[in-house]
Parts: sequence; structure tokens; C-alpha cells
Amino acid sequence: MSNSYAKEGLLDGFKNSPDIEFELSSFGNDLPADLNSSQKRAESNENLESEEEEHHQIVDSLLQEHNQKSNIYMAFMNMANSILGAGIIGQPFAIKNCGLLGGVFATILLSFLVDWTIRLIVVNLKLTGKTTYQDTVEFALGRRGKILILLANGLFAFGGCIGFCIIIGDTIPHVLRAFFPSHESMFHRNIIISFVTVFISLPLSLNRDISKLSKASMLALISMLLIVFIVVIKGPMVDSSYKGDLKKNEIVFTPRIFQGISVISFALVCHHNTSFIYFSLKNPSLKRFDKLTHLSCFVSMITCFLMGYSGFLSFKDRTKGNILNNFPTDDNLINVARFCFGFNMLTTFPLEIFVLRDVIRDLIYFKANNNGSPIVLSMKMHIAITTVLVFITMSISLTTCNLGALLELIGATTASLMAYILPPVTNLVLTGRSKSLMQKLPHCICIVFGFLIMFISSTQTILGAIHGGSQKHCEI
Repeated sequence: MSNSYAKEGLLDGFKNSPDIEFELSSFGNDLPADLNSSQKRAESNENLESEEEEHHQIVDSLLQEHNQKSNIYMAFMNMANSILGAGIIGQPFAIKNCGLLGGVFATILLSFLVDWTIRLIVVNLKLTGKTTYQDTVEFALGRRGKILILLANGLFAFGGCIGFCIIIGDTIPHVLRAFFPSHESMFHRNIIISFVTVFISLPLSLNRDISKLSKASMLALISMLLIVFIVVIKGPMVDSSYKGDLKKNEIVFTPRIFQGISVISFALVCHHNTSFIYFSLKNPSLKRFDKLTHLSCFVSMITCFLMGYSGFLSFKDRTKGNILNNFPTDDNLINVARFCFGFNMLTTFPLEIFVLRDVIRDLIYFKANNNGSPIVLSMKMHIAITTVLVFITMSISLTTCNLGALLELIGATTASLMAYILPPVTNLVLTGRSKSLMQKLPHCICIVFGFLIMFISSTQTILGAIHGGSQKHCEI
């Protein structure tokens, strides 16, 4: 369809739309009554031309906005990519912590809970008339709620940045050693993390508008699925010297199941992006968003099952927090997977820094009144905050290789708060008076479940880190 036909079609459909009735009402109603003189005719023609030009500008604007909206398939790509992020690489480790039967139970349960709470956020958006998840929490819980959601978003992004740096150190050195074996000593993980972060991630993070990076959802999702496919194919083929043994306590449930739930939660949580995905839909509605959420969560659940069980059944008790670290360095196909994963982290890191920088800005100017508009940082502040955040997250990643423990802590704290606690709490505050006790019960169970994960998993992970473990996560 050409632009001219598209404009005519939009005009026919928009004339009766209440949203733009005001704009269109100004056209064609102000023609001069007396057109006898040539001067008046000329003035009338000029007015008509001006009005027609303004008319087409409005239609062009509406057409452009309409074309920028996502259809259901593109929205699915965005949501599935948001869910299947860095956490997918830790799913075999999650199954190891949950047990074979516990992993099935935990993955299915969390997929249902994430599906419900994502849709609950959109219900809260409708009830409050707000446009972001953060605004609904502030509307229901006041300024304390705003601080809570800002801290949750900030810590989730902060932990994600550390995780991405660890993953870069786990992936890129292997690829470089495979291509340049004679210079292996140059490719120490800390050297690569520092070089890549300072010379690639930092410049990308300093960009004020990184929307172009966020549009690579389809490429990122395809590469993630490629990584899963490679692990599924190569896992059973790996040499027996790399494989471990299946312990009896890992067959059904293990005492570490809450730590496994935390890792799965980190992989599935995308709640901070929910409002953006919803409003990006063409003709957004609860029914269409429900269909989108069900499809995205189902595909993500199947992908987690494939990655988790193929990785764990291949390496059993030797399974690491990053499953790619279980494979030999000279495996070319695995190095393709490592390259894909490392490249994804290079583009994902700046997106998380963008979120983290906004949280810092909002906390600094928490009491500032800017008439509802976000405060724009000065260039000096922008560079200073970005640089400090990048170097802090990089410095922490240089001290640890234990990606599994990091995923556990983030999943137990911020992911639980964003996914299992705040959405039902906000909904209860907004609608609690009109709900019966039975209607409130699912909300209360979800909230209690979130707090159990938060306290039990965090305690287990911290105690495990203090006492140490026999597994060396940095060893090749």
C-alpha cells in the first residue's frame, strides 16, 4: 500500500475517532463566505493550502506512530528476548540445585507465576491510568513504594551488569585462544574483561540514546536459541572425562531447591519491561496481551527445560553456573556459542547501564518537581555517573567467576521483589476492598512465596560463599 492510499485510509478511519476529533475539526470549516474579489480568493487559497499542509502533517504523524507500533509477532520477539536473557545459561545449574523432579516442578510453577504477575501489572496499569510499572507502585504505595521499586530495578540492573562482565570473561577468551593459540597468555579473563569493558562497553554506555541497540531483539533471540541448540547437540557428545556423576540426592528434590528457583527466576523475570511491551502493541488490549504473555512464557519454559536438562544430564554434579564453561576450550562449535553469547552481552550491558543510570538520577533528584517530565542530566553528570557505574561493575566481576552464586542472589532478592511481591501487593491495595478472602488468597500465597525465596535462598547462597565449595568456577 502506498503512502497516499495509507493516508486516505487513515483519514477515513480517524475522522470519527474521539482522540483526534479536535485536530480534524479545524479543517474545512473556516472558508470565507465572500469570494467575489480576487484578493479574497487568493487569501482563501493560501489559507486552504496552509490548512491542507497542516492536515497532512497530522496524518503523517499519525501514520508514522501507527507504523512504529509492534504487531503481535514482533512484540513476542521483544518479550521472549527480554525473558531469555543471560539467565538461560544458568538453567543446568538451576536443575542441579533443584533436583531432577524438583526442576520440573520449579520451572512449571515459576512459568505460571511469571505469566500471572506480568498480566497483573497490565491490570494495575489499567486501574491506575499510569504508563509504567514504577508509577503503579508509587500510586498504590506512595513514596516508599517508589523508593522500593527504584532500588529493585537498580539492583537488578547492577547485578545484571556484573553478570554480563563475568560472561564476557567466560566466553571471549576461549574464542580468542582458539583463533590465536600461540598468544594464549595474552587472553587472561581479567585482561579481556577490562579491555572489552573500557574500550567497547563504556563508549556504548555513554550514548544518551541507545534505542537502536534495543531493536536487535530478533537477532539476540535467534542467537540465544542457537546457543541452546548447540548445548543440546554437543552435551551428550562431550568426552567422559568432562562428565560427572548423578548423586542420589539430585534425583528428586535437593535442600538447595530455593537456590535453583532463584536462578530460574532471574531467567524468567522481565517485569520491568512489561509496560513498554504492552504499549508497543498495535491496538493494545488485555486479551491480546494475555495471548502474547501465554505464548512468550510457554516458549521460554520449553527453552529452559531444553537447556536445563540437556546441560545437567551431560555434566551432572560437575555442572557450573555457566554451562559453556563445562565444555573444552578447543570445541569449535561451542566457541561459536561462546562468541554469540559474548556478543549479546556487549550489546546488553549498555542497556542495563541505561536503566541503572536512570535509577541513580531519580534517586539523586527524588524530591525535585519537574512537572512529571524526567530530569535530563548535564553532560558532566552523565559521563561521571556512567563511568563510575561501569568501573564499579567491572571491578566486582574481576574478583569472582561464580556466575551461579550471582544469579542466585539477584533472583532471590530483586527478581522476587519485582515478580512475586510488588505486583500482587499493588493489586491488593488497589482492589482489596472489593475482593473476597478467596479472591485475595492467590495474591497472598504469591507474596509469601516471594519472601520465602528471598530469605531462604539468600541465606543459603551467602553461607555457601562463606564456607566455600570444592568447585572452581574459573577453571577451564
